[in-house]
Amino acid sequence: MNRKRYLVIFLCVWSAAQTISVAAMIPAGTPVVVTTVDALSSHESPGRPFKTKLASDLKAGGKTVLPAGTVILGVVENSRSAMVKTTTNRLTVNLRSVSMNGREVPIKTTGPLGPDTLSALTPRQKITGVSAGKSVLPRGTNLEFVLAEPLNL
Repeated sequence: MNRKRYLVIFLCVWSAAQTISVAAMIPAGTPVVVTTVDALSSHESPGRPFKTKLASDLKAGGKTVLPAGTVILGVVENSRSAMVKTTTNRLTVNLRSVSMNGREVPIKTTGPLGPDTLSALTPRQKITGVSAGKSVLPRGTNLEFVLAEPLNL
């Protein structure tokens, strides 16, 4: 009798955990607009993480899945690192994970954003078409990414 009771309880708990583990799915192709928390420079080290916040609610099926202000971590993929003097690399960034309920959920977007889409060029760099020197992406800049894969939360 006790075995049956434990089995029923186990199955109930297990099925509830499965339901919670994929509480919502945001489909691929969904735009994700974030706001930078700190400034980013074109001389950041590749691999450097940076913090953003969701600029507006992210919805799926008409319901808010991630509210505005949710922390989303990004990563610098390419830059004109201060360690390399002759590089022509431009600053490119991408999203890495969503911080939700104390855990990091991986996120995959369609590709890194660079200065052409970030508007991280200085006015002089825009006029000359040369991106030499240091570009800064100011704190509070909105960046738009697109989900490459569904985001299961």
